[in-house]
Amino acid sequence: MSIYQRQEVVKYARKWAFSRNPNYYNFDSVGGDCTSFASQCIYAGSKIMNYSKINGWYYINGNNKSPSWSGVEFLYQFLINNTSTGPYGRISSKEKIEVGDIAQLSFDGIKFSHTLVIVSIMNRLDLSKIKVSSHTFDNFGKAISEYNFKKIRFIHIEGVRK
Repeated sequence: MSIYQRQEVVKYARKWAFSRNPNYYNFDSVGGDCTSFASQCIYAGSKIMNYSKINGWYYINGNNKSPSWSGVEFLYQFLINNTSTGPYGRISSKEKIEVGDIAQLSFDGIKFSHTLVIVSIMNRLDLSKIKVSSHTFDNFGKAISEYNFKKIRFIHIEGVRK
């Protein structure tokens, strides 16, 4: 097992929040880049992908990637169910999240459709004090409370398996 490098996640998010890393396809025109950006951030902190064709989490190019790399629900399923190589996590309350963890939003109360990377926590009990970064709606350091959502879920990254 390996340590999830949370400060590397924040460093990557800060560097690429308002631009696109040319090593990755920009999914803005095909549904949004938020989950791909979150995956890039997680990868910066984990340094390992899972190349399983069925249940993996990987990116080779825009046409050769796992559904979990760029799909909101697929990333969630990968992280909470991964028992193999790569990052893994669990559903968490906001009281137990850490910098480098993931938040996902549902705007209609039914389907989760936006992925955020947590980059700063000043008070876990107050969503205006939990700051995030994301693509599609590019930002760094935006309070979760600034989003108009109906449901939120947090994924705590517990570690990384080699």
